[in-house]
Amino acid sequence: MITAITVLLALIFLGWGFYRARPFGKLGLLAWLQSVVLMAPWILAFSLTAVGIYLNLVAVLFMFVLSTGIYIYLGNRLRALGQDAILSRRASAIANSQNTNPSETKAEDTTDSETTTVQPEGIVAETGAVPIPAEDLRAIQGIFGIDTFFTTETIPYQEGAVFRGNLRGEPAETYAKLSANLQERLGEQYRLFLVEDQNNKPVVIVLPSSRDPKPMTVFQKVIAVVLLLVTFAASLESAGLMRNFDFFSTPNRFMEVLPLALGILSILAVHELGHWVMAQRYNIRLSLPFFIPTWQIGSFGALTRFESLLPNRTVLFDIAFAGPAAGGLLSLGMLVTGLVLSHQGSLFQLPTEFFKGSILVGTLARLALRESLQQPLVDLHPLVILGWLGLVITALNLLPAGQLDGGRIVQAIYGRKIAGRTTVGSIIVLGLFAIFNPLALYWAIVVLFLQRELERPCLNDLTEPDDARAALGLLALFLMVATLLPLTPGLAGRLGIGT
Repeated sequence: MITAITVLLALIFLGWGFYRARPFGKLGLLAWLQSVVLMAPWILAFSLTAVGIYLNLVAVLFMFVLSTGIYIYLGNRLRALGQDAILSRRASAIANSQNTNPSETKAEDTTDSETTTVQPEGIVAETGAVPIPAEDLRAIQGIFGIDTFFTTETIPYQEGAVFRGNLRGEPAETYAKLSANLQERLGEQYRLFLVEDQNNKPVVIVLPSSRDPKPMTVFQKVIAVVLLLVTFAASLESAGLMRNFDFFSTPNRFMEVLPLALGILSILAVHELGHWVMAQRYNIRLSLPFFIPTWQIGSFGALTRFESLLPNRTVLFDIAFAGPAAGGLLSLGMLVTGLVLSHQGSLFQLPTEFFKGSILVGTLARLALRESLQQPLVDLHPLVILGWLGLVITALNLLPAGQLDGGRIVQAIYGRKIAGRTTVGSIIVLGLFAIFNPLALYWAIVVLFLQRELERPCLNDLTEPDDARAALGLLALFLMVATLLPLTPGLAGRLGIGT
């Protein structure tokens, strides 16, 4: 029954996507086919598992690699068709401009150069903001042209200006030209952003460089260090709970909990190191991480600010993805190694019911432990516990909300509007899960009060990451869901977990 409902919902979703894509012609149908190709192996694998047919690891990997390859190929075709459409519109625009009456063109140019007081939708000017000097404004207006961005309206915004108009070229190329022209005229005084407004129309925003992100203050650095020390203490307490005692009541057992606490901290450190290495590659400054301690699992991870403007959404994706990839791979390696090393007499014993708490962990445990999962208690190597905790920490940071890694990944792939919707959805889901799990309530509060705001736009916020990155992002989000969602009783029974 569950399998039939799952397949039906998938077909309804794909049918709805086809209905939405058909009006856009070949471009829309190619985009829809991309989603079909990417979803097909997941639906097939879980449907077969639900009816008791288990594919071996080689077959699963082959399906995913094949679907990813087809996804990337279709994406390249889609981009090529989109580029042809842009070039066609650009040629038409230039031809129309050449046929325009000279007196009309002069009048239009005069209108464009005037500064209006109309506020764009979704943009509110700051009270008391110093307007951009008239001489600088004229210099900025001079960077635009018929072959890059044809301005139709100039709007005061904070200490800079918003320029509405028509994008006449490919976003990355256009941004490069406009930014180079701005730097040639005014040096490093201003920053140029190419973004979408509330109506999904490209606009250019120019702001003074004084509004760039600021480095951490001394007080913030002190807070970061204090949170690191508290996280270390929380990791010791969490390790004590794993060993069935309260560390703070028996601190003399420090050496018993130290290896487990260091294991938790190593996962956190590798996660943050992944962010830092990728940021260094792009010359992006990151703040020190603000770790979020919790007694149950040691830490939820860390909050990290960008102290540099990001050039484009590809950089945003790479830095956001690098942390969960590094920490997640380490955690997965710990889990698999621990499952292989588990034997009768291992340090930990867990009730079999625990393996029903995660689709991903339960499935991997079934492949490694087999009949052992039909016993009331399962003997486990400590690496299993550490790997499991690491996967949970990684999955929580991959929730598509605000400035969490998952929220940044969604913003990089799909844009700010979709990221805003997934943020609201994630907070609602966390709130519902909080009824059954206090950890979900804690994390929901953290996200709601500290991380719900989206990451600020990139300098070029229009150019999307390539299809390979989009596929990796979707894979990460899928593994997040597979880690946090429990097995249904029926699926656990088919997998042979429990009696």
